[in-house]
Amino acid sequence: MAAADGLPPDAVPGAPAVPDSPLADTVLARLTEVYAPAADPERAEGAAAYMKHIAPFLGIPTPERRALARTVLAGTGRPDERDCTAIALRCWQLPEREYHYFAVDYLRRYVSSCSSGFLPVLHHLVTTVPWWDTIDALAAHVAGPLVTADPALARAMDRWIDDDLWVARTALLHQLRYKEATDTDRLFGYCLRRADHPDFFIRKAIGWALREYAKTDPTAVRDFVEGARARLSPLSVREALKNL
Repeated sequence: MAAADGLPPDAVPGAPAVPDSPLADTVLARLTEVYAPAADPERAEGAAAYMKHIAPFLGIPTPERRALARTVLAGTGRPDERDCTAIALRCWQLPEREYHYFAVDYLRRYVSSCSSGFLPVLHHLVTTVPWWDTIDALAAHVAGPLVTADPALARAMDRWIDDDLWVARTALLHQLRYKEATDTDRLFGYCLRRADHPDFFIRKAIGWALREYAKTDPTAVRDFVEGARARLSPLSVREALKNL
């Protein structure tokens, strides 16, 4: 499936420019050389169907894909933000979803190399060929750490929560791993701001964010849900209280 408006990922209007990066040149050359021969067309067809044909697949199982990724990255060293940007954007220009997964895993590993200036790149990844399989990891493991490193980015999340489906889901889930550091005013406020959203993926994200925080403060979540039950969808309530 093509990116927004039926365009290929490298033709999305307003996409960030891909910076020069010798490291990205090396990684992408190795990546395509190693992943392509491992393709399994039959498995690829099933994976694409499972993911609602959001993108074509190579058909590489996750354990094998990550083992191949270790081969790709052997001896490459630690990237800087420019390298992370180039690798992520160039992976997103490739149609098969496994390349996007590689980029997500790479950013999870090296997000500490990125500053607040990486946010426009993250926004592009979230809004280009978006589906839960990349969004959720980008939210919890890239957006979340970026906001932790620069709390001023929380104001960007305040804008994202009112954006489209996948951007809003990213904002809802960016505190997923914060535990005691969770900004509860934002968490509960975001849940209320999108409580009337009709889409399953927003309603599910509200419940998931609350359920995860309930592991840290079950009383706060229970009290919030009881007070907001009339506004929250049954799905959000059910998910939030699942373990309480």
